[in-house]
Amino acid sequence: MAQQQALRPRPLPKALLFALVPTAAWFLIRPLIEPLPALPALYAALGFSILAFIGTLYLVPALGPTFIRANLKGRDLLKTYDTPIPESQGLVCASLYILLLILFIPYAFSESITNHYDASQTSREGIVVKEFPHHQLAVYLSSILSLLMATMLGFLDDVFDIRWRHKLPIPIIACIPLLIVYYSERGATDVVVPIPLRWLLGTLINLGPLYYVYMSLLSIFCTNSINILAGINGSEVSQAVVIALSVILNDLLYLPWAYGFRIPLPLHVTDGVKVGGVWSAGMAYGSRILVERHLFSLYFMLPLLGVCLGFMYHNWYPARAFPGDTLCYVTGMAFAVVGIQAHFSKTLLLLFLPQIFNFLLSCPQLFGLVPCPRHRVPRFDPETQLLHPSRAEFKDKRPTALATLVLRVFSALGLVQLSFDERTGEVAQTTNLTILNVFLLRFGPMREDSLTKVLIATQVCGSLVAFFVRYGLAGLVYDGNRR
Repeated sequence: MAQQQALRPRPLPKALLFALVPTAAWFLIRPLIEPLPALPALYAALGFSILAFIGTLYLVPALGPTFIRANLKGRDLLKTYDTPIPESQGLVCASLYILLLILFIPYAFSESITNHYDASQTSREGIVVKEFPHHQLAVYLSSILSLLMATMLGFLDDVFDIRWRHKLPIPIIACIPLLIVYYSERGATDVVVPIPLRWLLGTLINLGPLYYVYMSLLSIFCTNSINILAGINGSEVSQAVVIALSVILNDLLYLPWAYGFRIPLPLHVTDGVKVGGVWSAGMAYGSRILVERHLFSLYFMLPLLGVCLGFMYHNWYPARAFPGDTLCYVTGMAFAVVGIQAHFSKTLLLLFLPQIFNFLLSCPQLFGLVPCPRHRVPRFDPETQLLHPSRAEFKDKRPTALATLVLRVFSALGLVQLSFDERTGEVAQTTNLTILNVFLLRFGPMREDSLTKVLIATQVCGSLVAFFVRYGLAGLVYDGNRR
């Protein structure tokens, strides 16, 4: 009975469907009705995000049996039952996400098309582009192409089970369209030097080809960092939800609001974050370019949030569907796309603070210094239904001096628990180097859903720290609005 209850699809309330479909339709129709809103495409993006939520909510359980028949299934390693659960459901989410981004194209560029053929059209409050924005269209299409490639590569990873050391550079392939369009449009490769170093390096440094290396590494990190921090129900998609919400909040600060307000910050490091009125354009301070960049980000983040929230309903403990690597690849690439194309990569990296910590902690295992088992998920105790830190053993080879030094440092910091060989005194076992095992080590054994909640709380705290650093402390090392 418990097994059937754990695997039965979660109920889908019809009242939610009847309420959200008309709402989405209104957001899609409103930009077509006079008088037009100031930012009509943003209305459409909200409508498509609602459709993304509804579509994912209903398509994932409907297509799950099809994936099982195609042998795309797996067993939940942290449960007592063996009934197969559909895997690679990220393919459903990614397909719906990309489809909606394609359907959104007429909304994003309809005003430009109209202005291109009707030069006498009266300008209204908002962003009006008098010439067709070929560059913006190329950027948008190259971003969709990168997401398509990330979907394909992620699904291949799900099917062929590529090893960690080999999958790390895969996102470079998916980001090639982004880099080519950025280069063809002569994208800036200058970086602003922090104030304390300007006496030595000057105000700007032209990185040239190194800037493209940086963007490639950013796509690798965003894609794999979510994939590395995985293994429990809801972990991958909850990270994407919190990061997407944080990016959306950051984008909203730069839109042309009809009123002004001020966000006070502690420690008296600044006067706070001031958000201006309509053509103060929020924190863009009248810059049309900044508004357009953050609108571009919103066009990608709002549907992504809808897809992730819909899938989270089915992936939450106990999971009825697994995302596979496909969802991790697509969400990571989407974050890389907006960070690169909207030019706020430093802010984006601040929102990945838990992932950065987990990546640095995992490096000894990812690069072969410490044994890395196929699954580094916590250990499940079927009697107590609690999770415990899992372990890696030095079986085939002795730990090197460097490995011993790194593990002892981690142990002193309380990040790992070591076991030693009584005969030689060498390290024999260590808890796996993931932030999930650190949580279990520091807070004690806990249920799987409780561990996911701890991870979500950590991600939220990381975003709060990121906003404080970005808008509270950045002014100490950068002048102006450097992102």
